[in-house]
Amino acid sequence: MTADSTPALVQQADAATDGPPAGPSAARGPRARNTTAYLKYVAAKIAGAVVSLFAVLVTSFFLFRLIPSDPVKQMTGGRPVSAEQLDSLRHQLGLDQPMWQQFTSYIGDAFTGDFGASFAYHAPVMDKIVEKLPATLLLTGTAYVLYSLIGLWLGTRTAWRNGSTSDRFHTALALTLYSVPSFWLGLLLIIVFSVGVGPIPGMFPTGGMSSGDTSGFGYVIDVAHHMVLPVITLVAVGYAQTLLVMRSSLLDEMGSDYLTTARAKGLRDDVVRRKHAVPNAMLPTFTLMFVNLGHVVAGQILVETVFSWPGLGSLFYQGLSTPDLPLVQGLFFVFATAVILANTLADVLYPLLDPRVGR
Repeated sequence: MTADSTPALVQQADAATDGPPAGPSAARGPRARNTTAYLKYVAAKIAGAVVSLFAVLVTSFFLFRLIPSDPVKQMTGGRPVSAEQLDSLRHQLGLDQPMWQQFTSYIGDAFTGDFGASFAYHAPVMDKIVEKLPATLLLTGTAYVLYSLIGLWLGTRTAWRNGSTSDRFHTALALTLYSVPSFWLGLLLIIVFSVGVGPIPGMFPTGGMSSGDTSGFGYVIDVAHHMVLPVITLVAVGYAQTLLVMRSSLLDEMGSDYLTTARAKGLRDDVVRRKHAVPNAMLPTFTLMFVNLGHVVAGQILVETVFSWPGLGSLFYQGLSTPDLPLVQGLFFVFATAVILANTLADVLYPLLDPRVGR
């Protein structure tokens, strides 16, 4: 080795000490590792969702067979029917088959999206679900947007003004509404604003989706008029939950050092809240919003039943009264699938908001 080569070796050693060698593969190293970890995280969540869906599929078969009621006798409506006629009807519905045979047929058909035919409606279950789904999405989707926005806004303002009169009032109101059963609140609203109490006249319909005698723009107004009370019921309970979660998350962030640093730099208080505190406090609320998003498809069974709203919730309640086994099995699976998919989507997006998740 010559003396002239020594400086070159020293420069190479210094370069290796100072940082990674230049080159496209080295530059993409950390990012590639992060991408691989994220893909593994996503794959694990999707696999968990698939297992959950299969568990729901199995549960939906056995759960509703625990109901102490004979679907065939319920369908006859108490009319005098001979034993031969009952046996014939059970054979037509496939209820005379061994339980294991019913189960394997149900699982096999469910994988193709076929949940059988409804006992009461004599129509494919998926057709009935598709028929009733728009009404549920209209009602619960409208309520979801309203209570999410109201809950986020009020939760942020009450936490930022912790201890104020406004904070105490909204927190107490939210705790009260959150503890109130939704069906009881709906019945109370019907009594006060549909039937009328004292000087308060009955201003809104007691139930249904429309009066049935309107068309065009008048039909839109009529549907909106019927939506007022059920939407208020859903918003009252939903906004309370969102407010409390957002308020609690933001209170945890308010004592953080990075907010003190932001104020020391001369940032205005509203800028500190909007650009620094709220984004970090949004993570638990973000998860809650996706869970509630899954419930949009499931609807609110009791609220739809109280207001006679022709959606999936009312359909599920009617199916339970028979029991209409194919109908309630299909609805239960659709409800659970919506919640599982919403949770999985939240898990997949969560690392994009908080890089610490999924490492």
